[in-house]
Amino acid sequence: MKIFVTGGAGFIGSHLSKKLIERGDKVVIIDNFNDYYNPKLKEDRIKILLKGLNFKLYRGDIRDEKLLEKIFKKEKIDKVVHLAAMAGVRYSFEKPLLYGEVNFMGTLNMLELSKKYKIKNFVYASSSSVYGANKKIPFSESDRVDNPISTYAATKKATELMAYMYSHTHGLNTTGLRFFTVYGPWGRPDMAYFKFTDLIFHQKPIEVYNHGKMMRDFTYIDDIVDGIIIALDANLKCEIINIGADKPEKLDKFIKVLEKNIGKVAKKKMMPMQPGDVMKTIADVRKLRKLGWKPTINIEAGIYEFIQWYKKYYNA
Repeated sequence: MKIFVTGGAGFIGSHLSKKLIERGDKVVIIDNFNDYYNPKLKEDRIKILLKGLNFKLYRGDIRDEKLLEKIFKKEKIDKVVHLAAMAGVRYSFEKPLLYGEVNFMGTLNMLELSKKYKIKNFVYASSSSVYGANKKIPFSESDRVDNPISTYAATKKATELMAYMYSHTHGLNTTGLRFFTVYGPWGRPDMAYFKFTDLIFHQKPIEVYNHGKMMRDFTYIDDIVDGIIIALDANLKCEIINIGADKPEKLDKFIKVLEKNIGKVAKKKMMPMQPGDVMKTIADVRKLRKLGWKPTINIEAGIYEFIQWYKKYYNA
């Protein structure tokens, strides 16, 4: 298969591209290498993580309809994994128009061209953020998600609605994957675990929201990639699927595991809840398990791998 991966220089996209190439797929990547965080990390994912692998890279933006049309026409793509997006809940409050343009209009461009070029399967990134302040735990794909509490979450819900329309009106196979707190080597520096690690290494205080009493389904990158590939191979007509670790952990425990692996005690600055944050994100993953997936990496093993990568990459 020839797979088109948008956001392929991103955290999830680069790991996914590596595994797809290693199993024999041809991979075409597009990424705009934006400066939401230091673009050097994206460049190094391409140069180091994907070193020696054969793939086609386009430096461009999913808002560029002409470039996307050129790629679809030239590359004869079989399937799409659409991961390109503006990420992050808090930054979405500062740049709501940018999030609307990239996350919604960019996805609409991808859906329209996938319809036009008869793509076999369109798998796209949604987020656990769409559950908003839902009180029912664990979060199930059948829950109503009509109450987003951030711009980011609202754009992800909007892409799910648009994908549903393309499936039911145009016959395009679509699968939306609601990711739950992804972490691991080559991760995003804006994520809490990455920021905490950096600050602890440099003996600076970390800001712990809601006094560490939040709970998250921390999901290791390898488990996320395995789930994406299962969904990609399944060619489902129109689905929404959770990918979470199936073992929620308290934030204060997560910090203790970081401290143990770093070998330093964090200086903590306790903070109240932030706008857009939720107390708990716990995934019901029975739907993905029925497709043959299961999480394999717990936080002790996952954090160990991340810290080993961090020490090597940053000479810490």
